[in-house]
Amino acid sequence: MKMSAQEFIDWKSKRITLLAMSGAGKTTLADKLPKTKWYHYSGDYRIGTKYLKEPILDNIKRHAMSVPFLRELLRADSLYIKSKISFDNLTAVSSFLGKLGEANKGGLSLKEFKYRQNLHRQAEIEAMRDVPAFIHNAEDIYGYQNFINDAGGSVCELDCPETLEVLAENTLIIYIKIPPDLEQTIINRAKSDPKPLYYREAFLDEKLTEFLALKNYASTDEMPPDEFVSWVFPELFKSRVPRYEAIANKYGYTIDGNDMAKVENEDEFIALIATALAKQTG
Repeated sequence: MKMSAQEFIDWKSKRITLLAMSGAGKTTLADKLPKTKWYHYSGDYRIGTKYLKEPILDNIKRHAMSVPFLRELLRADSLYIKSKISFDNLTAVSSFLGKLGEANKGGLSLKEFKYRQNLHRQAEIEAMRDVPAFIHNAEDIYGYQNFINDAGGSVCELDCPETLEVLAENTLIIYIKIPPDLEQTIINRAKSDPKPLYYREAFLDEKLTEFLALKNYASTDEMPPDEFVSWVFPELFKSRVPRYEAIANKYGYTIDGNDMAKVENEDEFIALIATALAKQTG
């Protein structure tokens, strides 16, 4: 969706998709918009509570069955298991994605890992394609005029132009460009505390080949899961930046992460986007 700064200011029902690398502050920024006036939609939350709900529960039950005490309770249908997912707690989603590597260190086989990666990709596509329906329901049922879509950091990896078209037709796409100082902070944080992530299959295959050769591992079953995640994150970050930029250039607009960090309220948020539109629409 393209528009002038004045058109954006006059837009009575503002509908915005925030796009950026995880850790850039999308959720923090969205939280500064009053929930009494803005409907908050989280792609990751939708993935975990709708499209990966059953696989996540099955994974938890599979681990529980390895504990004899819990196994007997589950088999007797005497135990109820439910994942607790919220906008601020998406651990169950990342735990399901898992990490590739040695089984005795909690790693997944390459086959299982790619299976879960593909499930996540399909779930993220569906979650983003749900945005128009949620925009309608937010206004029709709850009376919200404004809508903010906190998209997952891996939206740029989906290689699905149709999904981006859906977002562009229904929302104003805003890409938060991470400044160099914050970029290194995010990389250092990810390396020190490796988290499960989604990777494009072509990227994963390329980097796995490079990593295995570099570390002299015969297969992914030999490599420590955290070691690979820490090593590959800077490469992932570097590969995602041009993808984000391409999306912003074609479908939306870019705001600087330093400017975003100064936003304290809704008025400043609107002003920041209007300024970006004025600069980028000439």
